[in-house]
Amino acid sequence: MNHDWWRGAVLYHIIPRSFQDSDGDGIGDLAGITARLDHVAALGVDAIWISPFYASPMEDFGYDVADHCAVDPAFGSLADFDRLLQRAHGLGLKLLIDLVWSHSSDRHPWFAASRRSSGDAKAEWYVWADAKADGTPPNNWLSVFGGSAWTWEPRRRQYYLHHFLASQPALNLRHPEVLAAQEAVGQFWLDRGVDGFRLDAVDFLLHDAALRDNPPRPPADGVTPLKPFGLQHHRFDMAQADAVAPMRRLRGLLARYPGSTTVAELSSEGDVLDRANLYTAGEAALHMAYTLRLMRRGFSAALLRQAIGEVEARVTDGWLCWAFSNHDVERAVSRWGDGSPAFAKLLMALLLSLRGSLCIYQGEELGLTEAALPFEALRDPYGKAFWPEFKGRDGCRTPMPWSSGQPNAGFSPGRPWLPLPEAHLALARDGQAADPHSVLNAYRRFLAWRKRQPALRQGRLTLVPGSDAVLAFERQSAEQRLLCLFNCRPGAAPIALAEGWTWLDGPGCERPADGLLPGYGAAYFAG
Repeated sequence: MNHDWWRGAVLYHIIPRSFQDSDGDGIGDLAGITARLDHVAALGVDAIWISPFYASPMEDFGYDVADHCAVDPAFGSLADFDRLLQRAHGLGLKLLIDLVWSHSSDRHPWFAASRRSSGDAKAEWYVWADAKADGTPPNNWLSVFGGSAWTWEPRRRQYYLHHFLASQPALNLRHPEVLAAQEAVGQFWLDRGVDGFRLDAVDFLLHDAALRDNPPRPPADGVTPLKPFGLQHHRFDMAQADAVAPMRRLRGLLARYPGSTTVAELSSEGDVLDRANLYTAGEAALHMAYTLRLMRRGFSAALLRQAIGEVEARVTDGWLCWAFSNHDVERAVSRWGDGSPAFAKLLMALLLSLRGSLCIYQGEELGLTEAALPFEALRDPYGKAFWPEFKGRDGCRTPMPWSSGQPNAGFSPGRPWLPLPEAHLALARDGQAADPHSVLNAYRRFLAWRKRQPALRQGRLTLVPGSDAVLAFERQSAEQRLLCLFNCRPGAAPIALAEGWTWLDGPGCERPADGLLPGYGAAYFAG
């Protein structure tokens, strides 16, 4: 068994409520995922990562967990999960699930006990603090979702900490019983057969024990930002150096299950690449990390060159998992480009050529664009709070279009929890499967081709000089040396090759003619 299968692996990220509905209630579920796993396996990915399906009031769509070891009825049952796991393994797919260690729902039995009394056995399982003399919160920390990070609890006559919604109280991971309880949750799922975890919001695992105020961060341009969270240097409320302690506890658990792995989610704050390296270096920390920072930059050859260069310089001992889209950010084809199939194929080739592990977000393989939803259709509390300047995360979470000729594109016979954009009907899976030039078939061919390129799967990466339009880097392993070129603009761009490079007939990669790389084109050369 290859216990390091995750190095260079391609993951596929699934949101259960938006993938496939099996019972007609308009919400995707575990049985729906099982029914569509053939699609995922046919892509040629190595593993799936499934967002939370735990029992939850769904105020943050499952990231407010009320029972870590139960399936929410909207998604099915534990028996449905077992069938999904068995089917995934039968298709050769590893299965990772979310672990949410930093917080729970306020309806979790742990919090019900903790808020009841400061004398309860679980009183210190969450982060509590007294009010200041004037009744205001203990410090100036802010919630990511807006407002104070503290909420008053009259039964205890104290404030509790929450980094997100007030219904998501922060767990006290310095308490040994809390760590033991969370470890037991991980063991429950590992014993069930999962292959690892994506660890949510690792930058919020621990905070400054002294509860010191964050220093202010005045806007450089003098303009107040949309989200007040940006007006502080988050020195004390997150990203603490001792956060590696609970990560090591999790890694120790996984060591008892050879071949299991972890992906840590990092925020965009501070020295994120240094933390990625720290959190994934050696055998005592986690295996992989990804960060939203790399998704929130602009798109150009120069910016990509800078981002890749920073990763190569700073994530030296650890391991990065690259992603261009996920359930928290605008879809990349819209955020970075013109939404065209050509641009979607360029992003595919670029992502799947980078050094590290890679994550495809559901719908990327169809070239899905960001959905423009009216306010009345929004479900995301983050989007509702900052509308209209920030429209939230619903636009990247709309249901998958499977068949353009069926109601709701085959996602559900009932009314979907979010509307399907009209533009997505033309991108439905059935039509793309029949079109040899589609984005879907480009993904299938490229992933199959990538498996035969050792330099792309395991080789080192070296940036080489490019141009304002063309990003260029080498990938080299013991068996193979490749030059990878990507035209980041819609018009043809000149390229110049040194002696010794031979064009490699990669899938969907046109041979450059007259020294020109087509707009949004990619080309590979063997040396």
